[in-house]
Amino acid sequence: MGAQSVTILGSTGSIGKSTLDVIQQHPNLYSVFAITANSQIELLLQQIQIHNPRYAVMASPDCAEQLRMETQKLGLDTEILGGVDGLSVVASHTDVELVMAAIVGAAGLLPTLAAAKAGKKVLLANKEALVMTGQLFMDAVRDNGAELLPIDSEHNAVFQCIHGSRSDSLFDLGISKITLTASGGPFRQTPIEQLSEVTPEMACAHPNWSMGQKISVDSASMLNKGLELIEACWLFSASPDQVEAVLHPQSIVHALVSYVDGSVLAHLGNPDMRVPIAAAMSWPQRTSSGVKPLDLVEVARLDFYQPDLQRFPCLRLSMEAMKAGGIATVVLNAVNEVAVEAFLQRKIRFTDIPVLLEEMLGKSVNRPLNDIAMVLEQDQLARLSALEWIKDQSRSQRAGL
Repeated sequence: MGAQSVTILGSTGSIGKSTLDVIQQHPNLYSVFAITANSQIELLLQQIQIHNPRYAVMASPDCAEQLRMETQKLGLDTEILGGVDGLSVVASHTDVELVMAAIVGAAGLLPTLAAAKAGKKVLLANKEALVMTGQLFMDAVRDNGAELLPIDSEHNAVFQCIHGSRSDSLFDLGISKITLTASGGPFRQTPIEQLSEVTPEMACAHPNWSMGQKISVDSASMLNKGLELIEACWLFSASPDQVEAVLHPQSIVHALVSYVDGSVLAHLGNPDMRVPIAAAMSWPQRTSSGVKPLDLVEVARLDFYQPDLQRFPCLRLSMEAMKAGGIATVVLNAVNEVAVEAFLQRKIRFTDIPVLLEEMLGKSVNRPLNDIAMVLEQDQLARLSALEWIKDQSRSQRAGL
């Protein structure tokens, strides 16, 4: 059997770079078919030179043209594509076997969905795609014979604890509860009254994981854990009452699965994304990830705490949206993406993120999702409303109100 061809959607991000690292360790098992980026021309060019993919895609057409000129100067054979259509082409290409869906946020929805509809083995690191579309995405996986393997460390841990079993109900597998762990981020013990002074640099300084800016802010607010709870419901056919989050500062236990007989299975590992990536890529076999083995004596202790929903209102709002379903989860994701970007640009405070989320969720009229067009429409409406709120806040601040 030859090497499996891999498309990496989002190869310049932390997940994408870790995936390329795993592939480099196993050139007999995997080959890079296509890599993609949003706007990081220089880094994508370096990756082209190292991995020699058949295709490289820039989400920005202008960046794609610049990259095309650079590859021509260097005499590289890689074909350059641009835009969402280009992303979907390399995600669904007949010669591709594995698709690592690692584009951050809603931008990854359409190419990830294209991979599912093409019946690919989809390695899902883009939780937002599933949060936005829910049953629509799961139906696309089922109807087209795709295989969906979670990459988030928590969901991959659950997947391993249930040995990849699938069912319409957790109870059919004898499972009573799924517990996802959260480090608590950099503000787990920060006095709540000081959170309004948090800077982007402080929010991005995660104590355990090396991640991009957006997911780092989401981790600091625990909105990321909220998205993961929603994702877990869809991935494992769980009801909102069957999933929970606990704080675990060491980030060694990634998830626990409780069974009706009183047994609890836990997945442990060092906090390095190459572990779940290697596990998913080689499933149901195992390959080395390049991560040092876990030394429990060195870790010495494992602590667990209930999350404080006053400290982490974004987690509460996520749980409420999860129970509401329908448009609510689309609004949650869209407004959060706008809010995080505004915070990173210092237009709003860290504590404004949950305020904006709560207001936008309260204004929206929740309805079931009928199709992808409706998802995209609601996503855009929520973004426009959030941007208007941010503008109003800025005007008020300038007026001294």
